[in-house]
Amino acid sequence: MRTGSRISDLKYKLMTIELLNLAKNYYTYRELAQIIGLPETVLSRYVKGHVLPTIDRAQNINRTLQKIMRLEGEIQQRIRFDDTGYFDNTKLISDTLLLERAVQHAVNAFAGLRITKILAAAVDGIPLAALLAHRLGVGLIIAKKQREVGVREFIEEVYIPSKTAIMVSLYVPRDAIRKGDCVLIVDDVIDSGETQIALTRIVQKAKAEVTGMYALVGMGSEWKNRIEAVTHCPVEIVLQVGKKPVQEVT
Repeated sequence: MRTGSRISDLKYKLMTIELLNLAKNYYTYRELAQIIGLPETVLSRYVKGHVLPTIDRAQNINRTLQKIMRLEGEIQQRIRFDDTGYFDNTKLISDTLLLERAVQHAVNAFAGLRITKILAAAVDGIPLAALLAHRLGVGLIIAKKQREVGVREFIEEVYIPSKTAIMVSLYVPRDAIRKGDCVLIVDDVIDSGETQIALTRIVQKAKAEVTGMYALVGMGSEWKNRIEAVTHCPVEIVLQVGKKPVQEVT
């Protein structure tokens, strides 16, 4: 077996154990034993780090837990639209347990794809992006709306968010993305898609590649055509919801 394959298997086993630890917050050992089909003592040894499962067993555990933990359902419960058509995302981006599960979801969704950098726009996508970058062992890049003192050169992209008449600029240090990088764009919510398009263009200006996009929530479907017009990368959304019409505030 090649070293790279052994390392990949080890990482997968460790991620499965982390998912099993997350499941312990929702189920008892007895319940997990019945769900997974393994003795409680074996599951306890995995959770406590006394032993690692084989790769085949890790895959079976992972698949089973992904089915029962229903990440999309947890996200759905946290979304409540107000009268103007917006929702408070605080319960999404502040719940580290939920974000850890979202990281596991992303790792599975983009398995096999080369990712060298995680890119997010400030500020709400940062918690998820940071955890995912750490899990994958790659660099994290934050696109900000202001130039930072001390950085000499930036890649800048200007765009106009939907329903506004305001031009917004995003800045990334020029040396943060290198030619040949494979970048995963991460956010908490994709709404109009304009932010993701701006981030895509920043990556393209750096002569790098957008490997994919990942978000917890996709609002409506209009953003899909907009994004496909600039890139054909895979887009993974945990929960797709219908877009509630924004009411006029008088």
